[in-house]
Amino acid sequence: MTSPAAKRVRKRRAVLRAAGLRPIQIWAPDTRRPGFAEEARRQSRLAAASDLADQDLLEFLDAGVADMSEE
Repeated sequence: MTSPAAKRVRKRRAVLRAAGLRPIQIWAPDTRRPGFAEEARRQSRLAAASDLADQDLLEFLDAGVADMSEE
C-alpha cells in the first residue's frame, strides 16, 4: 500500500517531468564535519590574498563600482 505522502511526491515529480525537468543529485560539502570551518577560513584567506595581489582584478572592480555610481 502506498502512503499518501508517497502519492503526493509521485504526483509532484510527474508534474515536474511534464514541465521538462528531471531530477538530479547534488553533493555538497558537509558543513557539520569537524574541520570544515577552519578549512573554509583557510581557503577564504587564500582567495582574498590572491585577489589583492591581482592588480587587473582590482582595476576591473573599481571600474565596475564607478559605472554603478554614475547611474
